[in-house]
Amino acid sequence: MTRLALLRHGHTPWNRAGRIQGRSDIPLDDDARQDLAGYALPEPWDKAELWSSPLQRAVETARLVSERTPDTHDALTEMNWGEWEGLRGVDLIADPDSGYRHIEDWSWQFRPPGGESPAELWHRVRPWLDGLQADTVAVCHIGIMRVILASAWGWNFDGPPPFKIKRNRLYIFETQPLRAWPEPVRLIRSEPVA
Repeated sequence: MTRLALLRHGHTPWNRAGRIQGRSDIPLDDDARQDLAGYALPEPWDKAELWSSPLQRAVETARLVSERTPDTHDALTEMNWGEWEGLRGVDLIADPDSGYRHIEDWSWQFRPPGGESPAELWHRVRPWLDGLQADTVAVCHIGIMRVILASAWGWNFDGPPPFKIKRNRLYIFETQPLRAWPEPVRLIRSEPVA
């Protein structure tokens, strides 16, 4: 049985400002680096294969919590938000003509202008997921996590999601067939360096 553990990258300046990052390659901020340096992957995930999105916020998060350099794969790159990248969700939702919607009103076909739908994102990430041969940790983005969790939970972006994605937690799946564990596993506090 192959298992996958997903971890969301640490905070960036755009996260804190409520800006949509998508494929924009925004680095972690200093507070995130300091926070993540105090965490480690719990057993047995500390010995699992390590992958990340090629975006620097994910690569750096992987290095900080594992003290290893991850392999990267384009399939793990965040959802393409097209014309909405760099904008704030609160501003888009306040504009009734923007077309922006809260996640519980999306559907699998919801697509930002010039961007990518959840269905297209799932089509992109599924071959990578199906190719896993060993227990794997993947540091990625909330969009990737949403589509994998939605598929595992049978949620169709209609109404409140049956999961909450929090930082510093591993969201674990059995991959064949795809099934999510009911609760995430917290990262552990690492020992301070003397």
